[in-house]
Amino acid sequence: MTTTVPAPLSAATRRSILLLSLASFASMSAQRICDAMLPELSRVFAVSLAQAAQVVSIFAITYGASQLFYGPLGDRLGKFRVITFAALGCCVGSLLAVFANSLGVLVFARLLMALGAAALIPLSMAWVGDAVPSDQLQEMLTRTGLGSTLGIVGGQMVGGLLTDALGWRWAFAFLTLLFGVVGLLLYIDFRRQQAAPAVVAPGPQPERPGFVKQALIIITGSWSRVILLLAFIEGAAGFGVLAIWASHLHKALSLSLSAAGAIVALFGLGGVLYMAVARHLIRRFGGRGLVLPGGVIMGLASLVVGFTPHWLPAIPASLLAGFGFFMFHNTMQANATEMAPGARGTAVSLFASFLFLGQSVGVVVAASLMERIGTGAVVALGGTVMLAEGMSFAWALHRRETTRK
Repeated sequence: MTTTVPAPLSAATRRSILLLSLASFASMSAQRICDAMLPELSRVFAVSLAQAAQVVSIFAITYGASQLFYGPLGDRLGKFRVITFAALGCCVGSLLAVFANSLGVLVFARLLMALGAAALIPLSMAWVGDAVPSDQLQEMLTRTGLGSTLGIVGGQMVGGLLTDALGWRWAFAFLTLLFGVVGLLLYIDFRRQQAAPAVVAPGPQPERPGFVKQALIIITGSWSRVILLLAFIEGAAGFGVLAIWASHLHKALSLSLSAAGAIVALFGLGGVLYMAVARHLIRRFGGRGLVLPGGVIMGLASLVVGFTPHWLPAIPASLLAGFGFFMFHNTMQANATEMAPGARGTAVSLFASFLFLGQSVGVVVAASLMERIGTGAVVALGGTVMLAEGMSFAWALHRRETTRK
């Protein structure tokens, strides 16, 4: 019996994937950098915590809605091209945020940042889906996923540390520099790709349908609807509720913003640990074998964070929550890239749109509920929903595999 060894990827492809991982890092850092600074923004601008949370919710809404634009644009103009110029464009919003003199201006700057950052992660996933064979896809997606996961760590820690030490404006100065450097590196690689000889498939090229037709093809697929619905719930219960974790630790346990941000950043570090062993876990258990324990770990860890009377148990709980969440999320990403291989940019962008529209809903709902039932109950509620979603997704994958046989 012979074992098929996957053909190694070229050095150029691996270099491009590394740069896309850096772009994903920058995008996720931009998403999470405001989480730990919400209490400070509330104090500086003399608004409630729920009002200050607009810098997170408006970003998420804009990010999600922009996917409807970037997906077809990436399919038509080239995914790497769009990623490159979107990264460079993020500098404008970041720079405006540095000089914002009111909450309204800061929210507008966050909107501009979201318009650029929205292209980076989903189109990076789609580019990898186009460039990597299917038998290596989920493993290679962990490379770009590592960037976005480290972005959670970087965003949370930089947001908390710089806000405490130098002021919240310095956090956005960091983002301005980050997007500038990443955008420049992407541009250099993009020019290299343009200079390389193009590979054109023989025969007439099929006409690409418009975005509406592509979207209808994707949405009308029964499995696609499952993935998109689960993405919305994951965005609300996972990423959305995560935005108030630092505020919960700061408010309920009297931790400084730096300490609260550092503890929540362990969520991202847990994701990094998963990425480090993902190759072995994927080959050993497969996608279905990861989503159920991932949801259970995330749910139980969230209960600890939500109800612990002392900050110490929150450290391992946050780390485990991130590990469990990304066991689930990485499998979701792999399924999203396979929804429509012929229109991968549009498919992944729809996935990201549902994910981050869910996040925006989650932030708004969490911000309103925490005034009524408390931040701890909201954190625990989000984890409970993730636990139920892990069970549901595992059942759906099992049913799909059984139907195929």
